[in-house]
Amino acid sequence: MLTAFGISDEIGGSYATLLLDREIKRASKLEDGSPDSLGFFSNPKYEQSLYASLCGAVIVPSGFIPQKPVLGILIHHENPYFAFCTILSKHFNPNRHRTGVESSTIHASVKLASNVHIAQTVYIEEGADIGCHSVLYPNVYIGRNVVIGEHCVLYPNAVIYADCIVGNHCIIHAGAVIGSDGFGFAPSNGKYEKIPQIGNVILEDWVEVGSNSTIDRASLGSTVIKTGTKLDNLVHIAHNVEIGEHTVIAAQTGIAGSTKIGSHSQFGGQSGAAGHLNIAPHTSLGARGGLTGNITAPNQNLTGMPATDVRTFLKSIANTRRIPVILAEIEQLKIEIALLNQNNHPK
Repeated sequence: MLTAFGISDEIGGSYATLLLDREIKRASKLEDGSPDSLGFFSNPKYEQSLYASLCGAVIVPSGFIPQKPVLGILIHHENPYFAFCTILSKHFNPNRHRTGVESSTIHASVKLASNVHIAQTVYIEEGADIGCHSVLYPNVYIGRNVVIGEHCVLYPNAVIYADCIVGNHCIIHAGAVIGSDGFGFAPSNGKYEKIPQIGNVILEDWVEVGSNSTIDRASLGSTVIKTGTKLDNLVHIAHNVEIGEHTVIAAQTGIAGSTKIGSHSQFGGQSGAAGHLNIAPHTSLGARGGLTGNITAPNQNLTGMPATDVRTFLKSIANTRRIPVILAEIEQLKIEIALLNQNNHPK
């Protein structure tokens, strides 16, 4: 049985209450809470919701002192949202995976570690290696010599082309394609000849790839997505790109070939980077921003197309909005100059 006090012990939290322990059966938002639910509070603007909440237990910031009575047990933690997510993953995750191999097409040379789950209609080519506790949902395709690490989840219709490597604890969502050909063509006699793309893709540990995202294999060498990086849905990573550790890239973003992105960077939705760039670590690019040149200094907050620092961009927007006023002032000045000229040079 999961209880409020038990949750506190699991996350390394603390509580000080005269209330009796409570059984917790679900997780909820503060406003949807009930005596058997767990909630969390971290943003001060939602403090009134905490006082009105019926949650049986709420994870709150360390040292938080309520200004009004609270119905539930307060569990103090230095990072309430992270602690709440930890409990969600362990006790309330809807994606509960089975084990065992169902009716699928698996080459005789494939290595399957212990406690894997291979659903029906999965197709695994020769030489592949699937790590323990990994889960492959229906219609997943695994190409020749692909390596899938431990505790990975590949959702329906995920495709991993030949020779690609997926690390441990990776999640690849439905429809994602890892290792498709890079966009390599050579112009010849008025047409384009395809350049063979003989490299691969390497996903290091704890990488997550969103639905319908594509990561192209390298022409030579490897396209590399480093540890802890998270890609949203509909992201395109071109051939020979390297993305540093713990970078997050939002939906509909495109990174052109051979660009290298430093660790802990952030790319907003519909943003992009041109090819063969070097992007410094801790670069933040706003939604619809476009990088057209190298970013050499770390910790920059950029936006716009071409991207520039946020303050410069906002100033340029403010000036752009003043253009109609400035044009009107110019027209007025032209009228006044014409009147002055007429007065100074009467006919």
